[in-house]
This record gives sequence, structure tokens and C-alpha cells, in this order.
Amino acid sequence: MTPTFWQGKSVFLTGHTGFKGSWLSLWLSELGARVTGYALAPPTEPNMFTACALEQRITSQIADVRDAVALTDAVSAARPDIVIHMAAQPLVRYSYAHPVETYATNVMGTVHLLEAVRRYGHAQATLIVTSDKCYENSEQPTPFRESDPMGGHDPYSNSKGCAELVTRAYGQSYFAATPSLGALVSARAGNVIGGGDWASDRLVPDIVRALAQGEAPIIRRPNAIRPWQHVLEPLAGYLLAIEHSASGALQTPDTWNFAPDSAGQVSVEQVATDLCSAWGKGIVPYIQPEANAQHEATLLTLDASKATRELGWHPRWTLPQALEQTMAWYRAYYAGENMQHYSLAQINRYCAGVAA
Repeated sequence: MTPTFWQGKSVFLTGHTGFKGSWLSLWLSELGARVTGYALAPPTEPNMFTACALEQRITSQIADVRDAVALTDAVSAARPDIVIHMAAQPLVRYSYAHPVETYATNVMGTVHLLEAVRRYGHAQATLIVTSDKCYENSEQPTPFRESDPMGGHDPYSNSKGCAELVTRAYGQSYFAATPSLGALVSARAGNVIGGGDWASDRLVPDIVRALAQGEAPIIRRPNAIRPWQHVLEPLAGYLLAIEHSASGALQTPDTWNFAPDSAGQVSVEQVATDLCSAWGKGIVPYIQPEANAQHEATLLTLDASKATRELGWHPRWTLPQALEQTMAWYRAYYAGENMQHYSLAQINRYCAGVAA
């Protein structure tokens, strides 16, 4: 990345109160960007946004991407150079119970954001963040490439595939034909881990909650294979893709996978065991497969060779390093440390390519 690119840039970021959005808000503000966040209130208590006192560093607007008028007004008022769309309903199991909310947020929220950017008409680049689950997954061992078809079995996964199709349509219909709208790209990342995530029905937060109470975490899908990576890995990729697209080096629309190499594609059971070991209290996970479970993909891997080849992006932390950094963050949080300072130190270590 080029840190000077971000100095003084106005960045409009949806989803800034979420796990990934909070990390990105902190990183962008440290790079010197003027960040305007637009999102619902933090979804959990505790949460990364509050733990890192991010309201002291950015302009935060608590609002809903389903409100097209409010979102359009917010984009116009922020006058952004860069727009990053991360607001989403992010949970597979929740989407089964709340499909209308999931589609309204993930699909129409994306439409509202793109329409707001189109009406504003002066951004240099817009990035739409979706998910590795956007692909039509037949659970074959071949990693997904950016050109593979969209799909999704459950409402969450399907809504992310729909968001990708919306992005492509806006890119071809408006952005590619109107240079003043700037570049438009999307990004798909594998399973991210890191400190500050307390969402329900996600592996790391569920494990941390159990460990913090001295209990053995229950693992319901031990054999599922996922591409695990620290949250800073895809965020670095997002920033790099934006820099290149804003410079005119990338086509519009375009899309990118950000995922670990094969060493980072391991089972839920292995990750759970390693996380418990990193906690250091002698607790081991308890395997209890879920009876009559709703469908979730067992095998899901991504091919990030395009990002490596064309952006120069590659993972900086191995999976063991990512797991240790994740649990170190939670240990620091429960020890009462200043988490804004601690998180910035992790970002600096990541940028320097070290994990100690």
C-alpha cells in the first residue's frame, strides 16, 4: 500500500460499527483519512467499535442502508473521495430466520449505496465488499476464481451473490460509461478472524465467550473446511485494490478474491483446538455435531492468485500467527488494556510483517 494516498482523503464507509468495519475505520484514521461511518449501532455488547473508542477518531452516523434517502443525503454531505460498502446482515443462520431482512440489507442496501454514489458523481473509487459464499458452491475441491458463477444455497449466501450481480450491472451500465463516477470494484474474502468480534453463531466469538467463562466451547461442524485469515489480510487487499482502481490501473467493474494459501484452509475442529491452546488455560473444545442442522457449505476455498499477480497482495501472517494474534487481542481486552492502542500496535506489526 501507499500510505500517502490516504492522507486527507474523505472516505465514506458503511458498516463502520461492525467487526471488520471497526478495524478498517481504525486503520484508515491512522493513515490520515477523514472517515465518515454510516451504520446501525454496534450489533453486540461488547464490540470492537466501543472497545477501541472509535467515536473519538471518525465521524459516525447511526443509520440504516435500507433508508435510501438518508443514505443518499449522507453520501452527498460527506463528499467522499473513496466509498467502501461493508454494511450487511452477515450471518448464515440468522438469514434462515430473517430472509426478508437479509435481502433488504444485502441486496437493496447495495443498490441504495450505488445509487447514492451515482447521484453524488464525484468519487474516485467505490468498493463493494461481499463474501466468499457468493459463489454457486457444488463443494468441489477446486478453489473458486473471480469468474465463477454466482449462487448461494441459503438466503445470506444468495444475497451476497445478488449483491455481486447488482455491482456488475451498475458497473457496466453507469460507472464504465461515466468516468466522473470513478472506478467500481468488489471484493470477496474468506473467513476472517481477529480480536473484537463478538457476533453470535461465529466460531471465534463463540469460543472466546466459552473460554472467558472457563467452559469448553461446543463445536457443531468440526469437519467444515474454510479459508481462515486474520481480518487485516483482506482489509489490506481492499485498500490496495482501491488505490489501484483510483489510479486508473484497474478496469471497471472488477472483482477480487482475498484468501489464504492452502495452509490456511483447514477444518473448524483444528482451528478450535488451536484457539483453545492459544488461550492457555488447558481447555479443549467439545465436539457436538448439530442434529437436523440447516445447510451450510462443508467445503469452501478461494483462489487469490489474481490479487497476488495483479495487485502484489499476499498474506503476511500464517494461520498459527493469525490465531495467536487473535487470542492475544482477547487476552488484552479481558486484562483491561487500552484496546485502541493495542489494536494499532497489531496493525503496525502486520504492516511490518511481524507477529511477535
